[in-house]
Amino acid sequence: MPETSKRSLSTAKIVFLVVAAAAPLVAMAGTVPLSIGIGNGVGVPGTYLIATVTLLLFAVGYAAMARIVTRGGGFYTYVAEGLGRPAAAAGAVFAMVAYNALVAALAGGVGYFLTSGLGLPLPWWVCSLAGVALMAFLGYRRIDLSARLLMVLIIAEIVVLSVFDIAVMIELGGRAFTWSSFSPHEIFSGAPGVALMFAFGSFFGFEAAALYAEESKDPARTVPRATYAAVLVIGGFYLFTSWMMIGAIGADRAREQAADHSGELFLDLSADKLGDIASALFGLMVITSVFASLLSAHNATSRYLLTMGRDGLLPSALGRTHPTYGSPYVASRAQAVLIAVVVAVFAVLGLDPYRQLVSVMSGLSTLGIILLQTLASVAIVVFFRRRRDPRVFATIVAPVLACVGMALATYFLFANFDVLADSHNPVMLSMPWVVLALGVIAALYVARLARTSPERYRRLGNAIDSSTSLEGVTQ
Repeated sequence: MPETSKRSLSTAKIVFLVVAAAAPLVAMAGTVPLSIGIGNGVGVPGTYLIATVTLLLFAVGYAAMARIVTRGGGFYTYVAEGLGRPAAAAGAVFAMVAYNALVAALAGGVGYFLTSGLGLPLPWWVCSLAGVALMAFLGYRRIDLSARLLMVLIIAEIVVLSVFDIAVMIELGGRAFTWSSFSPHEIFSGAPGVALMFAFGSFFGFEAAALYAEESKDPARTVPRATYAAVLVIGGFYLFTSWMMIGAIGADRAREQAADHSGELFLDLSADKLGDIASALFGLMVITSVFASLLSAHNATSRYLLTMGRDGLLPSALGRTHPTYGSPYVASRAQAVLIAVVVAVFAVLGLDPYRQLVSVMSGLSTLGIILLQTLASVAIVVFFRRRRDPRVFATIVAPVLACVGMALATYFLFANFDVLADSHNPVMLSMPWVVLALGVIAALYVARLARTSPERYRRLGNAIDSSTSLEGVTQ
């Protein structure tokens, strides 16, 4: 990767890249209504609080490891460092499922909001494919171009959400705050697994700060700072705005209204509180938010594919970078083609882009990332125990508590996947188990390589040998 592009990202730029993947405005317009309507209703803000605390605990150990392991590759690299190559292979599968499913969900979101929201007289899949084409073009270019564009879009999103929150508080005063949202009774009512899935999914990509380590100016400092900032920004806005949405609707009508209005709920509330012009503007910005998230998720996915290609888990061509832009251009193209195929399949089968493509793919992406985070939590503990690190909270307590929280989220997701998929089709309901099985198969395959192809085995997870020069760094 050329040096000109390799060290072009500051902490602020990485935070915008990461927060863009989480797409705060998309969550309010797309996933929060689903979470309220088919999840746990009034308890959604409390669910976001649980997710925020869990991921802050995870970030403690993650940030400690990021100061030592400064190679790109994200969770895959960290699992390789802590648990070895077979576990890293399973993590690679979870990462590929997570990120590719997220990009597919967002591509469906582009088509849905352009046709149903903006009213373009085109099939949704045409709009989705146009979004994928633009995503591929920007993914091919230097990452700094994407970062600058995403900075503008995310600042606009934060302004929009802040204006909505303030408008609700001004109109309703104390009635805007529904304190029962944080009671265990409400949090675990209805289908809490669906709400937890959407809550954890809302933080999707916060760990991607480590994916940009090779392109950041000072990865030992930049990655930890960007990770903490991303969790706090994402968690704060999601928790507070979902709380204001509950207040604006009314606690007694929240579940019913969210189920009836789905993707139009936030825009309807915006029109009620701020007028039709503001609602129309917000509608346009929801579309730019979807695209910002799509582009950010694509950038992160391409860098996972780059690492997999370099390490030999996927074809080596994916490990190439552009001689001028320094971008993982082969991986970017490959991922764009894959997403185009997914969109085409859903279109041919006549499936709904919002209720099925967005919902199911969001579920799979969250499952993949939670499984990956759980592996990474264990890897962090093992990594620091081997080094005899004296810190207890950062290297043992926080990662273990985070692991417990994510394990519970995984259980609820499996238990409620039929509600999420809005289907009892056995093929659809088997998807989470297929993801888990693929991870196990990948781990067994790589373990076998240790005996049958030692040289190829040593290439996998090459990050294991990359941080030895930093041995002994504990802060």
